[in-house]
Amino acid sequence: MPVMNFAQALRDALRYELAHDDAVVVFGEDVGKRGGVFNITEGLQEQFGEERVFDTPLDENGILGMAVGMAVMGLRPVAEIQFVDYLWPGYDPLYSEAAKIRFRSGNQFHVPMVVRSPYGGLVGGGLYHSQSPEALFAHVAGLKVVIPSTPSDAKGLLIASIRDDDPVVFLEHKRMYYALKEEVPEGEHVVPLGKARTVREGEDVTVVTYGMMVHETLKAAEKLEKEGISLHILDLRTLIPFDGDAILHSLERTGRLVIVAEAPRTVSFASEIAAFVAEAAVDLLDGPVVRVTGWDMPFPFKLEKHYMPNVTRIARGVKRALSLLP
Repeated sequence: MPVMNFAQALRDALRYELAHDDAVVVFGEDVGKRGGVFNITEGLQEQFGEERVFDTPLDENGILGMAVGMAVMGLRPVAEIQFVDYLWPGYDPLYSEAAKIRFRSGNQFHVPMVVRSPYGGLVGGGLYHSQSPEALFAHVAGLKVVIPSTPSDAKGLLIASIRDDDPVVFLEHKRMYYALKEEVPEGEHVVPLGKARTVREGEDVTVVTYGMMVHETLKAAEKLEKEGISLHILDLRTLIPFDGDAILHSLERTGRLVIVAEAPRTVSFASEIAAFVAEAAVDLLDGPVVRVTGWDMPFPFKLEKHYMPNVTRIARGVKRALSLLP
C-alpha cells in the first residue's frame, strides 16, 4: 500500500469518487485552479474539468445553499468551507434545509451532500481559524458528523460520507494535513460511519476521544504506562452516529472513563458522551467521569498551548478517574 499523508488521503478519496460516480461534484472557495487553501483538491480540476471541480464566490450561504439544491436534484456535492470558523453564514441551509428535507418530504427526497472543513487549534490561527464547533453540528437532528484521525480513516470515511444519502459534516484537523503519514489502501476503501476504532488496548481506564486528540492521548498513554497505568483508547471517528456499544464494552473491562476533546467544556460532545454513559451504564463506573477539554472562552491567540488539552492535562484527568488525584 502507498504511504500517504492526511491531505493526500483526502485527495485520493475525492479523486476516486469523481472517477467512479458522475454525480459527484467538488466546489468551494479556491478549490479549483488553486486546489484549496490547504491544497487538498490540487490537480482535480485539471483532471476532471471545471464542471466537476470549480471555484465559488466568497459566500458560505451560497455554497451550502447550492449544495442542498444539487443534492436534492440527484448530484452528490462535496462543498469545502475554507475554515469551519467561516461556516456560520451558511449554517441556515444546513440547519433549516439539508437536515430536514428527508423528514419534511416523507422520505421522498434525500440530501446526499458532504461539507468538508478544517478545524482545530495549535496552528497560530487565533480566534477565527482555530475553533472546534462540532457540538453545534451534532445537535442538529438529521446531520451526520465525521472527524477522522488518520490518513487511512480520512480516505475511508470520506468515501463513505460521499456515498451516504444524508448530509454529512466532515471535519479535518488542520494540524494533521501534512504531519501524519501511514499506509493507505489503494482504490476503493470504505470505513463505515458509526463504528469506533480501538486505538490501544488497556485495562485501567477507557479514554474516548477523536480527531487530533487521539494522538495527544496516545502520548499520554505512553507516559502513564511507565507509571503502571494502562489506557484503553477509543477513537469515535463518527460523532453522529456514535458507537455507544464500543464505549460500554470497554467500560465493562475498565470501569473508568475519561473523555478528551479540544472544544470548550460546557455543552460539548464530551458532555454528551458523559450523559450517555450515565443513562446507559452508570453501574459500570467505579469512579467519576472526567472530561479533559478546552476552556469556556473564545479561542485565545497567545495562550493556545494553555487552552488545548495536552499530555499533562490528560494524565491528570486519568488519575482523577482512578481517584489518585482530587
